Amino acid sequence: MNHDLLIVGGGINGAAIAREAALNGWHVMLVERGDLAGETSSRSSGLIHGGLRYLEQYDFRLVAEALAERERLVAAAPHLIRPLRFVMPQVPGLRPWWIVRAGLVLYDLIGGRRTLARSRSLKARDVAYLAPLRGEPGGFVYSDAQVDDARLVVLNAMDAAANGADIVTGVAMERAERQAGGWRATLSDGRVVRARALVNAAGPWVAEMLAAAGIASRHRVRLVKGSHIVVPRLYEGDHAYLLQQRDRRIVFVLPWEGMTAIGTTDVPVESAMDPAIDAEEVSYLCAAVSAAFERPVTPDDVVTSWSGVRALHDDGAGSAQTVSRDYLLELDAAGAPVLSVFGGKITTARHLAEDALGRLAPVLEMAARRVTRERRFPGGNLRDPAAYLAKVQARWPFLGDARAARMVRAYGSMLAEMLAGIKDEAGMGRSFGAGLTEVEARWMREREWARTPADALERRSKLGLAMSPAERTAFADWWQDDVGSVQLTHVALR
Repeated sequence: MNHDLLIVGGGINGAAIAREAALNGWHVMLVERGDLAGETSSRSSGLIHGGLRYLEQYDFRLVAEALAERERLVAAAPHLIRPLRFVMPQVPGLRPWWIVRAGLVLYDLIGGRRTLARSRSLKARDVAYLAPLRGEPGGFVYSDAQVDDARLVVLNAMDAAANGADIVTGVAMERAERQAGGWRATLSDGRVVRARALVNAAGPWVAEMLAAAGIASRHRVRLVKGSHIVVPRLYEGDHAYLLQQRDRRIVFVLPWEGMTAIGTTDVPVESAMDPAIDAEEVSYLCAAVSAAFERPVTPDDVVTSWSGVRALHDDGAGSAQTVSRDYLLELDAAGAPVLSVFGGKITTARHLAEDALGRLAPVLEMAARRVTRERRFPGGNLRDPAAYLAKVQARWPFLGDARAARMVRAYGSMLAEMLAGIKDEAGMGRSFGAGLTEVEARWMREREWARTPADALERRSKLGLAMSPAERTAFADWWQDDVGSVQLTHVALR
């Protein structure tokens, strides 16, 4: 079968483009050599935000675009994306109070229609916000939103697949050749795929993919590592903190899986392979929190960490912190077209996808309508997530309150499909610990492209963190045995 698009890269940008194209009726194949969101798109701060700090760089267009997208995303996935209040303590001698307040007022206004609470100054009555902080700081409160980044990628892929896209993971594009009428690409599983256009959404490996296609680019990426640490819960409440640093960086302190996540670091790197946090980054993040919070944080408190490499478009900025987080699309239409994606961020991926189709449509002589602006993601057709959770708890009381809440956040209205016909805990199958059972594990594998135990425990969920080493080993053993039995069943049915 000939495709209209062959998309290389299963991160947020590739998955969003696949969704936009499939909903436009284009024939799409997406190939990802590892797992969906296996690299950068599962290692972010997990925020849907306008980029408050970009105002300081006068990037008003990017902020306005991101804030408009934030509104769309909160409405499109209300189960997965939740509004989050941020506390920003004022730092004497860094940014004048009036400049910060003016910036927050602009932040409230620049995005147009908004449903999230507006910013304001901290008050003495904000006991929950102030209690964890040192001294009696002044400061501000504003709104953004939090998301499970890897699951948002999966939802994009699910919507794309439901509308005809072919999503292939664990398969790399090894080379591609321009031919009359399109591209001939050879995949690592031996398949040869033909497509009218190639989309290079390989993130940190965008240059590598261009080389595989024999294309020279005028643009470069700058690789920047962002690391996070996770420590036991530092404070009560579901709010977050933005800590201004004297080196002009910022550090987020976020509620995360019952613990507290702290990041990020913005460190230039030369390679995107196997990024890991280093001791200097850990010390930097611990020092940032210890300076602001009554309770100090030390490296010994770190439960886990993650590091991701962002491929930012190299705009010539002097430091990693000032490189634009905007994206750039490069279209090479000298023959069969190839569109390469440089940069971008999870908040603006939907807009990027819309822009990508707008660039490709005239070249391919195809129509590209704006189809996702008001569209809900799979599981997102909930008017009131809290009311839906109450219904889930009443219908499946054996789940317990904590597990029901987690599963509603992950699957939204799709949870009713997952649990259809299940009447008691025994119907959930084997329990692996941390609330994970066979029913959910098989859903991840059969509906969400989870190929390995790590795909399920680290990206489709974060349940591996709450499991003991013995439980993780037992789950991996079951996974391999269950995959084998399914494959034998398929052979027997042929």
